[in-house]
Amino acid sequence: MDKVKIAASVLTVDFSCLYEEIKKVEKEADLLHFDIMDGHFVPDITFGPKVVASLRKKISLPFEVHLMVDNPQEWIDPFAQAGSDAMIFHLETSFHAHRLITSIKEKGIRVGVALNPSTSLENLRYILPQLDMVLLMTVNPGFGGQTFLPEVLPKIRDLQQISTERKLFFDIEVDGGINQRTAAKVVEAGANILVVGTAIFGLTNPQEAVRKLKEIILKRKEQ
Repeated sequence: MDKVKIAASVLTVDFSCLYEEIKKVEKEADLLHFDIMDGHFVPDITFGPKVVASLRKKISLPFEVHLMVDNPQEWIDPFAQAGSDAMIFHLETSFHAHRLITSIKEKGIRVGVALNPSTSLENLRYILPQLDMVLLMTVNPGFGGQTFLPEVLPKIRDLQQISTERKLFFDIEVDGGINQRTAAKVVEAGANILVVGTAIFGLTNPQEAVRKLKEIILKRKEQ
């Protein structure tokens, strides 16, 4: 497996000092993960393209936008213009997933599909070859700081097996309840990108928190 990457989720950051908080992890995190919530697909509301664009000018990390919204096709252009390097939409929100994947790729942006805990991998069968990543939710989406759902671990293993059997190369990303206790478990199951929010920005030293997570993962992989 390739190097395991940490995607620092800004969902749990103190928004009153968003830039300053992100700068604390810029040297250790591998990318920034933006949960875009519309109050419809999920209950909460976060931020839009203008916030992402304002940060893009000041932060060197790749930006990953997680569209937790109804009608994701309406947000492709705005977030592309804002400087997104990757976009992830929920399969549960799209009737024409292949068309949406194509429209994102045409903009030179990496594309991924997210699945809620109860959504079957079977729904990905015919679009997997077009994907750069698959994000498996390890909580029910909508809020930060939720408890990891261990029931998703077999799903991660199954997706890794599908990737191997079909000789497909995509990142397996997990989002929800990832911390020092659960990180090694999802990596062992096959994940190589971990979205982490509270376990980074909820601590006194976010930069050290990212470093510690990477050390834990590396030690477990070496065992």
